[in-house]
Order: sequence, then C-alpha cells, then structure tokens
Amino acid sequence: MAKPKPPSRPSAPKKQTTPAVSTLASNVLAGRVVPNKKQIATLAGAALSNDETKGQSRR
Repeated sequence: MAKPKPPSRPSAPKKQTTPAVSTLASNVLAGRVVPNKKQIATLAGAALSNDETKGQSRR
C-alpha cells in the first residue's frame, strides 16, 4: 500500500497590479506621462506591495 503524501503548503497567491497601474507605469517609463504626486504614490505603493523581501538588503 502506497504512503499518502503529506499535505503541501499552499503557495502565496501571485501579486498583480491593476491594469490602470500597469498602464500608468508603462506610460511613465516610456516618457509619455509625467506623474503627479498621487500617481507617484500609487506606483510606489504597487512596487512595495509586490516586494517579497522584507527590509533592506545588506551591502
């Protein structure tokens, strides 16, 4: 009789940005848009929320 597999740990869901944030980031990087303060905060928040490493890396 085969041994039952132990339950695997569920992986964290993949983090995704909204289409609006993705389009904004693309336009900013392409130089088509100069972001205002609110857009900068939105892009920074999206970048930080997708960051899987906590804290600062040691140099």
